[in-house]
Amino acid sequence: MRKALLIRFLICIAVGILIAIPLSELGFSMEGNNASRPPKSIVLDIPPGTSAKVAAGTSVLPQDLTFVLGDTLVVNNQDSVAHTLGPLFIPPGSSASMNLNHIGNLSYVCSFQPTKYQGLNVQDALTLATRFEGIFIAGFPLGILFALYSLILRPLKKSTANLSVS
Repeated sequence: MRKALLIRFLICIAVGILIAIPLSELGFSMEGNNASRPPKSIVLDIPPGTSAKVAAGTSVLPQDLTFVLGDTLVVNNQDSVAHTLGPLFIPPGSSASMNLNHIGNLSYVCSFQPTKYQGLNVQDALTLATRFEGIFIAGFPLGILFALYSLILRPLKKSTANLSVS
């Protein structure tokens, strides 16, 4: 009986993990980011006329940007007015950069957005270990639930070999 219970449990865990594989990969693909790449230098160009458009309430650049831990953000100011992004001061015709070495959703004071802030989302790089972790975190509990439900729907039969008649 114990052997049958162990076999059922292992089969249910395997089924849970097999179901979690496509679900986990679908989740990673739906995030829509490029976190599976190594860190690199990313250039953000502030186009000419940005200050006039911002004064009119028009956004020229994306409000929130996603980066990988270790990326370097380089801001090129092609506008005729100096701009700021958090600790960066970028005079007209120049550039400044910052290393993104902390994971999290950052919000910086920003002069080239009508809202006066720029969101930076810094994520850890997506690795094979991260993918396996997602599959295990979803698949193992799912397998345990399958095992418990299987015991409710189809209980194990007691062996009659160990019963003695008096």
